[in-house]
Amino acid sequence: MTMARQDAWTQDEDVLLAEVVLRHIREGSTQLNSFEEVGKSLSRTAAACGFRWNSHVRKQYKSGIELAKMQRKENKKLPLVAKEEAVSTVTETSVDIPQLQPTNSTFTMQDVVQYLTLVAEQTLNDSRDRQLITHEYDKLLRENEKLRNDYKKLFEKLSSVEDDYNALLKIMERARKLIVLEEDKKEKKVKFQMDKNGNLERVEK
Repeated sequence: MTMARQDAWTQDEDVLLAEVVLRHIREGSTQLNSFEEVGKSLSRTAAACGFRWNSHVRKQYKSGIELAKMQRKENKKLPLVAKEEAVSTVTETSVDIPQLQPTNSTFTMQDVVQYLTLVAEQTLNDSRDRQLITHEYDKLLRENEKLRNDYKKLFEKLSSVEDDYNALLKIMERARKLIVLEEDKKEKKVKFQMDKNGNLERVEK
């Protein structure tokens, strides 16, 4: 049986630990899973890997962690119609907590303390993720309702503008007809008749 290593961490091991943890964050996996993977590769316990990450390596990869979280968020984006289902699924999903597996026949007190610390941290992170998703869903619902109200107001305003436009067209048509009628009245027909003296004179009718 492989014995747990008690020697100091090397720079290469720190780099491997960071790469695996960041990959798990991007893929939406848990840090506990990443610690188990690194532990198998380096013949260390998952608790030891977690302690090394939280106490030393994590501080050196703050920007990498933020970038990995952004990539995870992009991968998890869902259309509005699926948000409610996603919230329900996250709420019902249990926390993925692996069993504490010793690499030798006994546990040390440090292993137990580190493991319990990691479990508490992961549970808190999952709870925060659920709260963020629920908050985002409520925010989208409010925005959707606001857009519906804005659309309704614009539609009513458009109907009012169309009514005013049609009324204006009718007024312009009546005005055009009045102008034509006035012009017809001015263009009166002329005829001639003979007066008492036998002369022709023009008579307007």
